[in-house]
Amino acid sequence: MIAPPERMAERDAAIMGMLPNVPFDGWTKRALRAGVRDAGLPADEADLLFPLGTADMIETFCDLADRRMADAAADLPETRLSARVRAVIALRLEQNRPYKEAIRRAIAVLALPQNARAAAKTTARTVDAIWHAAGDRSADFSWYTKRAILTAVYSATILYWVRDTSEDDADTLAFLDRRLAGTARIGRLRGLTARLPRPRFLRMGDTG
Repeated sequence: MIAPPERMAERDAAIMGMLPNVPFDGWTKRALRAGVRDAGLPADEADLLFPLGTADMIETFCDLADRRMADAAADLPETRLSARVRAVIALRLEQNRPYKEAIRRAIAVLALPQNARAAAKTTARTVDAIWHAAGDRSADFSWYTKRAILTAVYSATILYWVRDTSEDDADTLAFLDRRLAGTARIGRLRGLTARLPRPRFLRMGDTG
């Protein structure tokens, strides 16, 4: 599991305070200074809380969103794993709906070449948090395949979501359902092909 950014109550408070300003000022020191002020923190904290700059702010926001998602997911009803994954993602979208423009701007920042590592880390942590919140505790090879599949599904869903104007994310949830159904079909196809006999020209090379 990839280590999260430094966790401090003051960092969380500063991020929550700055979020309303991000749609206007971006993920900038100006927005951060306003957030620090609105959070009731000393003004000089703005330069101390996020020494690594913009990417550090965005990583902290994503980590905070992961934790909020995990806490709320504890109340989801018990059901099959695939349905819980869908429910956890839907919950995350609902929680972050007020910050959609801030997230859209964060995606644009993380898309810059110099932020590729931060983008990969935040996505990996979020996907891992989704699986854990859904109740998956696998530790075998499926751990990697599940997360690789969900990374593609989640990334595509978020890109769709930031442009979605439908009520209660209805269009995004329909998009998510189609993506999840597609991965389920791929999984069934893989299971079927694994049970099929190998072609004769492959068997001819067997020595055992």
